[in-house]
Amino acid sequence: MAEEYDVVVLGGGTGGYVAAIRAAQLGLKTAIVEKGKLGGTCLHKGCIPSKALLRSAEVYSTAKNSEEFGVSTEGVSLNFMKVQERKQKIIDGLHSGVQQLMKKGKIDVFEGLGRILGPSIFSPMPGTISVEMNNGTDNEMLIPKNVVVATGSRPRTLPGLDIDGEYVLSSDEALELTEVPKSIIIVGGGVIGIEWASMLCDFGSKVTVIEYADRIIPTEDKEVSKEMERLLKKRGVEFVTKAKVLAETVQKADGEVSIKAEAGGSEQTFTAEKILVSVGRQANVEGIGLENTDIQIEKGFIDVNEFYQTKESHIYAIGDVIGGLQLAHVASHEGITAIEHIFGENVDPIDYNTVSKCIYSSPEAASVGLTEQQAVDQGFEVKTGKFSFRAIGKALVYGESDGFVKIVADKQTDDVLGVHMIGPHVTDMISEAGLAKVLDAAAWEIGHTIHPHPTLSEAIGEAALAVDGKAIHS
Repeated sequence: MAEEYDVVVLGGGTGGYVAAIRAAQLGLKTAIVEKGKLGGTCLHKGCIPSKALLRSAEVYSTAKNSEEFGVSTEGVSLNFMKVQERKQKIIDGLHSGVQQLMKKGKIDVFEGLGRILGPSIFSPMPGTISVEMNNGTDNEMLIPKNVVVATGSRPRTLPGLDIDGEYVLSSDEALELTEVPKSIIIVGGGVIGIEWASMLCDFGSKVTVIEYADRIIPTEDKEVSKEMERLLKKRGVEFVTKAKVLAETVQKADGEVSIKAEAGGSEQTFTAEKILVSVGRQANVEGIGLENTDIQIEKGFIDVNEFYQTKESHIYAIGDVIGGLQLAHVASHEGITAIEHIFGENVDPIDYNTVSKCIYSSPEAASVGLTEQQAVDQGFEVKTGKFSFRAIGKALVYGESDGFVKIVADKQTDDVLGVHMIGPHVTDMISEAGLAKVLDAAAWEIGHTIHPHPTLSEAIGEAALAVDGKAIHS
């Protein structure tokens, strides 16, 4: 017998389960359809497992260099299976927590593949969901008043460079490595590529990053990109930029894989134990019944309005499947916005210019708002303030004094246009800058906020003062 719901969410990742929780809070009868595990990519194949590995890499690196802190250690070694066990324990604990949240919200969870059906005896509009259950039982039929598509994304690869799980990996396979490769070629120097480069370098791999653009993390401020490359090079990572990988040249034999790339006006050959392909992610739009609707796909992503409605006004889409900022915290807030719009609340569209972005490498990087170049390109007359962690006592205490905070401000209004950080724990500091953007703060207002001493956050206050040449410790 078909079950009726106010909202059915296709996909139980971070965006999907948060949307479901908000719907339940508003008293809407809600269901989630998830073919894998609740928590989705972020919990099982992305944010959480990669950060667990990065933390182990950081601890291993710190232990090897503990003499700098006056702590003598002998025989420091890496037990990579223990690293993986710790990662899985964290995932399992969080997964259990999400399951409990579903029970608390009385949200029905259907474990299977959901497909949107066209108009039928159940509904004159497309939107009835057929669920092919994982346990092999008969399909379940769900009749929702509204649907939220939150099917996420998967790693993209290059044509001809097929993921085989042995020599050529995506981040999915890399997370399940049983030992650290002695050498690895990372194709793509974006956020994911840089995090893996940092991690594997700390674990002892010889890392080479090949990037098509003229600099790594090309969406970040140029000064941050330059500093990240400089600091990773100091740790042994090799970079080849402005390089076009020739996927068809890949060769695998005797425990090694090689590939050619056009760089510097000639073809170069690169050889390692593994290749990690990190060239972005593609939306999961196939096999979910979109062809039974009027929903439009633009450049591989579902087209939505500012409230995440598709061309079918009762069907919404959020998260990676709509493109834009493919970040877990963005998907969550898109889900909340969509649900509140369904409920009829007066909601404001998300201002993506206030969304913080983070890179969890060593050093960390974080940003919000416009880069200096973007601000100039948009016609702003800018002024900037920059302050190094080398003058911050807490950074010296930590033994991590590389990096800086940079603030880009409007010369006419003093408004903060963007904040860019690279250095210790900046992913935990960027929220202050995010709040400044939400409140449309001026640089002088941040500078006049008293930052406690000694803290890393003092760098934010000093950078804000530096916008007008008033930094105290420079």
